Amino acid sequence: MKKRITLLFSSMTFACFSVILSSCAFGLQPLPDTIQEQLNDAIDQGMDGVIVCVNRPDDIQLYSAGWKNRENQIPADPNALFKIASISKLYIAAATTQLIADEKLSLDKTLAEYIPEVSSRIEYANQITLKTMLQHRSGILDYSFEPEVPNETFDDYLSFAARIYDKSAVFEPNKKYQYSNTNYLLIGEILDRTLGYSHHIYIRDELLSPLGLSNTYNIPAEANMEELMSGYLKGYEPDVKDWEFPLPGGSMIATAEDVSIFLRALIDGSLLSPEEHTIYKSVYSYEHTGWLPGYTSIARYHADIDAVVVQFVNTSGKEIYWLELKRLYNRIVRILESSN
Repeated sequence: MKKRITLLFSSMTFACFSVILSSCAFGLQPLPDTIQEQLNDAIDQGMDGVIVCVNRPDDIQLYSAGWKNRENQIPADPNALFKIASISKLYIAAATTQLIADEKLSLDKTLAEYIPEVSSRIEYANQITLKTMLQHRSGILDYSFEPEVPNETFDDYLSFAARIYDKSAVFEPNKKYQYSNTNYLLIGEILDRTLGYSHHIYIRDELLSPLGLSNTYNIPAEANMEELMSGYLKGYEPDVKDWEFPLPGGSMIATAEDVSIFLRALIDGSLLSPEEHTIYKSVYSYEHTGWLPGYTSIARYHADIDAVVVQFVNTSGKEIYWLELKRLYNRIVRILESSN
């Protein structure tokens, strides 16, 4: 999968230049009256399929436009499953928070203490704490941008961490902030070792089941792939739905409604105890974006309108494409604000 993505970059250049032009035009258009009109316009601007969920107290509204599957002309389904990518980190942070409150984990314990075998392979492992990993203040390199290593398997999280072994840290722990997927990869390993079983089971039993989230899955293998929305890369024709990414911090699949329910429960304190809520607020945010090949997502809470807004788009491209996705999201929020 990773090699295929690398080969796509040159073919995507022209497509991304086109996105810049269309994005500028997109932002200059008058704001429509309804979210549905806005989504229809997004499809006209080149997005394949869009799902939006607006979660207000006692009211959840779902919208969709475009295609769930472009090849077979299957319309977008607002209840379709979607790869939520790094939004998964919210669930891992919540699970970690619960274990900290239960004194099974400590914010101040170091990476070297939790995973001794990396102590001589990851710089500052004896200074990097669980807290700095949760906050992306560890200085650990992001394995996503490093070359593959031999015998790398999805079943062994540390085989992916090995990409950054024996390399200099980005900075000393707690000196700066820099997002790194390696932090949550390692936290996934720490959770498994602490629990004595997969953190997927813990998340299902302690976070998903209490909220009745039956349309949220830890890894693709748990989900019905027929219900999963197809994914498309700018400049690359085939559906990439089958490309796997079952690693901690990016593996989860869910409906937009399920994500909105989880985020609202995380924010309003109905999911976590007061102690857990306090810990969570000290280590992580209440919003996230997600990116995987073919899948882009945004989940945020807007206090002024008391609404959680989740946006799924089954089209991805180079970084510049985020300008268009964020502009769409902001226009949706503006429509909600104007009608509030």
